Amino acid sequence: MNQKTIVIILLALVAVRSSAQIKVEVSETVELMSILSRTSGFPEYCMDMGGNYTTETEEWFSPYKSHPAISLFQDMRAKYGISYDAVMNMAINLAIDGNEVKMQTERKGLEKRWHEVDINTFLVRLNQFYTDTRFHDFYMQHLSFYQSVLRIYEQNVMSYFHQDWYAKFYGTGPSERFRIVIGFTNGGGNYGPSRQLPGQPKEVFAICGYNNDKTTGKAYENGVDHAATLIHEFNHSFVNSLLENEANKALLTPIGKKLMKHSYRAMNSQAYRNAETVVNESIVRAAVILYLHDNHFTAEQVKEEMDNQISSGFYWMPELVTTLRNYSKHREEYLTLGDYYPEIAKCLDEFLKKEAERIGKSLQ
Repeated sequence: MNQKTIVIILLALVAVRSSAQIKVEVSETVELMSILSRTSGFPEYCMDMGGNYTTETEEWFSPYKSHPAISLFQDMRAKYGISYDAVMNMAINLAIDGNEVKMQTERKGLEKRWHEVDINTFLVRLNQFYTDTRFHDFYMQHLSFYQSVLRIYEQNVMSYFHQDWYAKFYGTGPSERFRIVIGFTNGGGNYGPSRQLPGQPKEVFAICGYNNDKTTGKAYENGVDHAATLIHEFNHSFVNSLLENEANKALLTPIGKKLMKHSYRAMNSQAYRNAETVVNESIVRAAVILYLHDNHFTAEQVKEEMDNQISSGFYWMPELVTTLRNYSKHREEYLTLGDYYPEIAKCLDEFLKKEAERIGKSLQ
């Protein structure tokens, strides 16, 4: 049996194992951390795009803006950079046990920005916030609202999500459990954290922000647009870990620094402030375009996604998509996307060289 036949068989098994229906969820700990961030004044959690839910959240929690948990959390943002995805990373590693908020994992399982934080002090203050604000009462009063939104999301968005594509494209088995959570306080913010609970498969999350359409006043009416967000976040769960490989990191981190410099203002405005993030975001966004192409989205939709990425400062997107399409056509040679990382490095390096030459010529 040759290598290509083995790959085909393995991918077929992967597809069978990964076909279980994914349910869309609401999470009390995600809402807790999001609302803590909003009450602390974190701009990325203050987009106020949730209509009546945003109004009711403000009315309930604004009296607690001087709470000890708020001042501590503001200090943590200033000192350790606890913001954006770090907030959601903590959220998925928390659980509500009775009336107490507890950690489910060890500190080492958290995103690196949490490693210097005094977790015990944070949990004490978080529990005070949970109790003093009567957070559970707020959550339960909105449970029927949460469930109604989940049903709309499943009807309008999930039909565009094909989980099997990921295993086939990345060449890795479905050892992870996929989770989709709506972040009702996250507005336009979307995150893709993961966690490893003791004795459990790794879980990868797409935490999708809740926001009402400006025209209709309703959420998730345009399923295609929101599907692109979901597709994007699940790609992170495969892509981010590939750059943890030391060889891949050595190849792509220097290139990521150059890309960040080449598009500094655009990257900085999106909070992409290190080389690894720029590389991961680039590959994820290119993979989204391939997903749309492979799953029969219209040519107009695929082109619009490409245009969106270029206008967001990822000027190297056409070259990156081209090289990933080459990877897809030569899977007998590259069993996984990780095997193809040297070619991705060459592609991005070639883009940078051509840009330098083009700019240089203009200055002669």
